[in-house]
Amino acid sequence: MCRTLAAFPTTCLERAKEFKTRLGIFLHKSELGSGTGSVGKFEWGSKHSKEGRNFSEDVLGWKESFDLLLSSKNGVAAFHAFLKTEFSEENLEFWLACEEFKKIRSATKLASRAHRIFEEFICSEAPKEVNIDHETRELTRTNLQAATATCFDVAQGKTRTLMEKDSYPRFLKSPAYRDLAAQASAASASLSGSSLPEPSHT
Repeated sequence: MCRTLAAFPTTCLERAKEFKTRLGIFLHKSELGSGTGSVGKFEWGSKHSKEGRNFSEDVLGWKESFDLLLSSKNGVAAFHAFLKTEFSEENLEFWLACEEFKKIRSATKLASRAHRIFEEFICSEAPKEVNIDHETRELTRTNLQAATATCFDVAQGKTRTLMEKDSYPRFLKSPAYRDLAAQASAASASLSGSSLPEPSHT
């Protein structure tokens, strides 16, 4: 993972170029990043026009709202790849970890996972420390004493707001997304045109 442009300028630039290139390939399944699990996988539209249209609509929907972006597997993967170029992917990874955390039903697993998330994202000097204020950090620490599915809600909400107001607008303005949106628009128009019925000659 590249952490500073001074140390790894070529690698970082190549990663940004790779992101842009791979997003533009509609007919191939592709992976971005390494070791990110479900975050790094794209579900590309296939040769079937219906799936291609759905993918185009998905891409164009990302600019409608941050919620639509986060509800799309492809959108999350694209946004994660973009955040990596800005060295702020920990915000999205924390948000996703919280979403998975809320699905846990076992109290024992809940407490164990809560401490793991706290140590990875919240505590001072955490390997993927997110940018939250001291009060939120201490509130979350207190919540861990009796971990519930909602113990990260405040921290998750603040991280989401930060992404929505800061990173999300930059993502929409990035050349990679703008190029992809243009391709999606063209593909959508092309698919719509090809699905029109043939005029009858009587």
